[in-house]
Amino acid sequence: MEPSTRRSAPGLGEVIGRLLGETRQLVADYAELGILDARRAAIRLAWILGTVLVAAVLVVTSWMGFVAASIVFAWGRGASWPIALGIAAMVNLIAAGALGWLTLKLAKELPFTALLRQLRGRAPEPPQGLRRNDPA
Repeated sequence: MEPSTRRSAPGLGEVIGRLLGETRQLVADYAELGILDARRAAIRLAWILGTVLVAAVLVVTSWMGFVAASIVFAWGRGASWPIALGIAAMVNLIAAGALGWLTLKLAKELPFTALLRQLRGRAPEPPQGLRRNDPA
């Protein structure tokens, strides 16, 4: 029988090599996890956008049905076709104007403005209701 041979302690180069190998594998594992999460998020985003699109089509067709029913109702009550169609068009224009106003209100603050302001070193802006020249 051979005498048991003791394994000598690993040298500094071997320890650093193992450390670098483990670090590389850890980074690769995190990168793979990030890629898989991004893929899953992209698939979910596609499903969300698809369902929102279908819902928007259903809302539009419901609105058109409501407008058509209102026109038929007004015509049944004695209104002429041109007046009923004009009223329906006016309601559509008012609704479109309200949505346009809401869109402009939402678009006034662009995305990432706080981040860009921080990166540029600017002071934060006061809340919407309080301006610097307003007596508060």
